[in-house]
Amino acid sequence: MSILKVARMGHPVLRAKARTVDKHGLRSATVQRLIDDMMETMAEYHGVGLAAPQVHERLRLFVATLDADDDQKGDEADEGDAEPLAIVNPEITVVGGDVVEDWEGCLSIPDVRGRVPRAREIRVRAYDRKGDRIELHAHDFPARVIQHETDHLDGILFFDRMKSLGTLTFLEEYSRYWAKD
Repeated sequence: MSILKVARMGHPVLRAKARTVDKHGLRSATVQRLIDDMMETMAEYHGVGLAAPQVHERLRLFVATLDADDDQKGDEADEGDAEPLAIVNPEITVVGGDVVEDWEGCLSIPDVRGRVPRAREIRVRAYDRKGDRIELHAHDFPARVIQHETDHLDGILFFDRMKSLGTLTFLEEYSRYWAKD
């Protein structure tokens, strides 16, 4: 496996809509290796999610660690978390009307945080890395991760979802002044 180069804000790949992954392509050695490399890259950079466009691949695919206990963790994973999943061609349905504004960061926008409104609860239909249809129900932090990563597949960055840029802060200041104890 390999650590992949992460595209940073400003690179055109982050603003392009990703292509649907067909079942034949999903089962290819190339895409399976990409999934493995994305999981390794996500772990290397202490992320909880990583979308294919972030590693210069325009595919509707992301990997994420969706631990139900992640609700209060912020955007970095700890060792011992659940195994990461590959989510392919996700389709999100919002459940209920609750929207929660909370802090987000992004591996493509290093050392910056901002408050982003997201649906509290969602349902996701997608394919797993084997090409099997899956349906996930997520709320709070896992729902936020899924929405954030799915946005990357549509060329949307978390800045685009913010109500105001007034909460933008560098990680050091976030940790000092805003992070929950």
